[in-house]
Amino acid sequence: MGKRKSSSKPQGPKKREPLATTFTCLFCNHEKSVTVKVDKKAGVGTLQCGVCGQNFQCGANYLSAPIDIYSEWVDAADAVAKEEAASAPRAPAASSRKQAVDNRYDDDEDDRRYEGEGIVGDDDEY
Repeated sequence: MGKRKSSSKPQGPKKREPLATTFTCLFCNHEKSVTVKVDKKAGVGTLQCGVCGQNFQCGANYLSAPIDIYSEWVDAADAVAKEEAASAPRAPAASSRKQAVDNRYDDDEDDRRYEGEGIVGDDDEY
């Protein structure tokens, strides 16, 4: 007949790894230099880089975690970068293309000017 299964000890609760509160800075690229603090009572999340001194604050609620504050900072930095890129004056691409085409035709004209010079039919006799 078969053996009875031995009863195993009940496993205790699994230990959860704490969520990170230090991150990489977007501006100076130092790892673990950005510290995030969440004050849930005041409803404010604060982020600060210890190397370059960048600061950021945003609203937080009772569910907010440090990664949420960091993500909002990344989104805000991307929005500012897009806004600056849109407002920056651009060099007209059409004029640079036209200038390149004009230079090409100038080179062709130079080649036509000197086409018959330099090579003479008598050079093969030497």
